[in-house]
Amino acid sequence: MRETIPIAYVGTLTGAVIAFALNFVAAPKLTRRAWLVFAVRRGLEFCRTVPDVVFALIFVVAFGLGALPGVLAIAIHSAGSLGKQFFETTENIDMKPIEGLRASGASYVQTIRFAALPQVIASFTTFALLRFEINVRGATVLGFVGAGGIGQDLMEAVRKFYYSDVSAILVMIIAVVMAIDIGTQYLRRALLSEGRLP
Repeated sequence: MRETIPIAYVGTLTGAVIAFALNFVAAPKLTRRAWLVFAVRRGLEFCRTVPDVVFALIFVVAFGLGALPGVLAIAIHSAGSLGKQFFETTENIDMKPIEGLRASGASYVQTIRFAALPQVIASFTTFALLRFEINVRGATVLGFVGAGGIGQDLMEAVRKFYYSDVSAILVMIIAVVMAIDIGTQYLRRALLSEGRLP
């Protein structure tokens, strides 16, 4: 688990950063070039349509066994999934602050920073925390194909019919996922109470 959790964390963080950067481009309200919106959306669609296990298999062939293929597979799949959630959230923002900043001559980045971001940051944080929880389970499955983590130990125990070890590993996975779920809920409530999220 000491390897599985960092794989999920780094993969989720990388995917969330990519999704954050691309979601504003994929939102027609903020990007007036239709071809750019179309291209970014199709790219995100590809990332989330291809299963993360397939990406993991490709990266295992390219980089060998270990944590790196797992991180890359989770990052790409998370970018696609979070990107869709992010740009759909961005599409529903109130346009009055956007129009006000545009009328005052604000740049694209300033418009995003001061008009769009305050409206979506709470939802983005919630989606990213949920995705991290999902990716901890996903990182376990990726271990079956050699992408690091506790999944490799689980597969080895299954192959050797060590059912007591299989049970112990499954209990550990369930306990860790439950702990992460509780922890992410607490973290979001703490951020909201401190006013760091709108």
